[in-house]
Amino acid sequence: MVVTDGPLSRPVPVALRYDPGTEPGAVRFVLPGGSWTCPRTLLETGLRAPAHDGDVDVWPCGRVQTVVEFHSPEGTSVVQFDSSALRGFLRRTYTAATAPVTR
Repeated sequence: MVVTDGPLSRPVPVALRYDPGTEPGAVRFVLPGGSWTCPRTLLETGLRAPAHDGDVDVWPCGRVQTVVEFHSPEGTSVVQFDSSALRGFLRRTYTAATAPVTR
């Protein structure tokens, strides 16, 4: 969900991408209007405590939500995730990173 200063926030599609062959330590967020790449470790830390790296800030919001804030010259995008969904995604990235690659 994108958080706005208006009366209602609205759900938007946010794709999380992980490519162990290209960037094994990074996750890419694709939102309408842009994409950001950040270290997986930033997300892991941000699930427990506020964390910052470059143009991305991550922090827990209560017990079940995590906020990811993206900064660019055009403005700031604030996205709220279910923490359990973000943890599950991170677990799958580690599984993908350690799986043998067959060609």
